Parts: sequence; structure tokens; C-alpha cells
Amino acid sequence: MVETVIVFGERPSLLVDASGLVAELLRNGFSTSMIGITVSNGDVNEAARYGFDKLYVIEGAVLPDQVSEVISKIFNEVKPRLLIGSATKTGNDILARVSAKHNLPMLTEVLSVSLDGNNIIFERNILGGRAISREVTSKHAAVTVPIKKFKPFEISQKIAAIEKVSPPVSNVRLVSFEEKKKSEVNIEAADTVVGVGRGFKSKDDLKLAFDLASIIDAQVGCSRPIAADLKWLPEDVWIGISSKKIRPKLYVAIGISGAPQHISAVDAKVIVSINKDKNAPIFKYSDYSVIADLYQFLPVFIKKLKEKTIK
Repeated sequence: MVETVIVFGERPSLLVDASGLVAELLRNGFSTSMIGITVSNGDVNEAARYGFDKLYVIEGAVLPDQVSEVISKIFNEVKPRLLIGSATKTGNDILARVSAKHNLPMLTEVLSVSLDGNNIIFERNILGGRAISREVTSKHAAVTVPIKKFKPFEISQKIAAIEKVSPPVSNVRLVSFEEKKKSEVNIEAADTVVGVGRGFKSKDDLKLAFDLASIIDAQVGCSRPIAADLKWLPEDVWIGISSKKIRPKLYVAIGISGAPQHISAVDAKVIVSINKDKNAPIFKYSDYSVIADLYQFLPVFIKKLKEKTIK
């Protein structure tokens, strides 16, 4: 039996990434027709080559309530088995609106999927990443997936039919607009991340972290106090379960204690931590631990890396 799924991404790149869950379902024997929905702020023609049977493109600058109305309308037409989106702040927001309207169970941050007859079995983190919940659904459901968690479809010669959609009028009235300070860094997509925490004594001292990041081609992120309390870095590089979640190949945590709300948002292949407190929780999660004062260790480490780079 072929069942329909809808995949949503607020950008075409996120649409392709979220479709990786469908690719995983196919590898498990699930037969599906895949419909994509995205917003026209990227290369939709490229996205149309990633296994979609049809691609809806919402035109214009739209708000979450407008997007959710478009998805709801298409949901009513095709009655999909699954509604899938990225586990970004916007993705979770929009799918939650659709789920509430259609009385769908919603599972966020799905880590794995398998089949048992007509049941679809999902595993996902709960309790801030300290436990994994195994949940089974035999009916409709909405799920969101972390970025880069599943391998997307290979690009193919098949090109989905594209239908442009005009959004409905928003119920939200903008009273004023104040642009939030941004770093122009997509910390969630970075392969290498240097994280900074309260071990740094001043904003100027963060230069040490940026110097290291420039050598190892990394982006700089931070724990909550650095962004939310001290405002030393923009909130869009704040790594935590209430903010950005990262999946780098390498994460270098400097002066970070390793609180659950921070470490739960880090899914790195290799974690290197630098902290002068030998009892810091971050060491429990680290592949390599450096017990040292960052003000003594980093200048020497950076110097050695520069010497090696020059050679």
C-alpha cells in the first residue's frame, strides 16, 4: 500500500534535509508518495529533484500562521500518513499549529524510525536528552527531525511538478519591526564548532576562541550565559535545548561546565573540552579532555597550530 507523506521546510534546503526521514522509511520497506511544501526563498528547482512527486511553493514573505493555513489545506486534500518538518524553531512552530488544528500527535526531534507491520516506530530524545522515548503510531502523525540526522535522497533525473501557492491573509498585524542582532553564522550547519562559556572573564577575551576557530575553520558558538545574560555574542549562536542544536564533526568546548541544557543540544562525533575544573560535567561527555586554565593553554595551543599550518 502506497501512503502519502507531506514534508515541509521553511527553506528548500531544509525541505531536502527533512525528506531524509522519508528516505529512511523507504529503506525500511515503506511505500510512499512524497509531497513537498516550502517557501520561495531558495532554489526550489534544485529541491524538486530530490524524490518529490509534487512540490508546493508558497510565494512571498509569509508568517507562520499563513504557512500553517496552506499546509492545513493541502493536508485536508491528501490526508497524509505523516507530516514531517525540520526540528528548527520555525519548523516546530508551524507543525505544532497544523497538529493542533487536525488533532495530530506530534513527535519532535525524531532520531530513528522503523516499521512493525502498519505501525511506525519512532525514537526520540526526551528529558533534555537524558532519556530516549520509543513511540509507536498506527495513524496520522506529525514529526520533526534534527538537521542532518537522516541521509536525504540522491539527486535524480525525476523532477517534481511545481505548483505555486498564494498564501492567505495573515491574522497577525505587525505593529513595528526591530531587527534582531545576528551573527550571520549558521551554527546548526557547521562541521566544526568552538563553544565558549563562563570560563572566559571578558568579551575581549573571546578573541582567543575566534583565533582558534579561524585556524581550524570553525564557527564560534556559546553557552546560555554568554548570549542571554552577558550579551557578548548574538543569541543565534547560543547552543542549548532552548536555542540552537548542533551536529558538528568536531566540537571544542572552552570554559563550558557542561550543564544538561547545553550538552543536550550537542550531537558531535568528537568532543574536545578545555576546563580548569577537573570535576566539570563536560568531561563526562568528552572524547578528549584538557584540564587546564584556558588563558594559559589556548595561547600556546594556538601558537603550535599556527606553526604547524605554516610548515
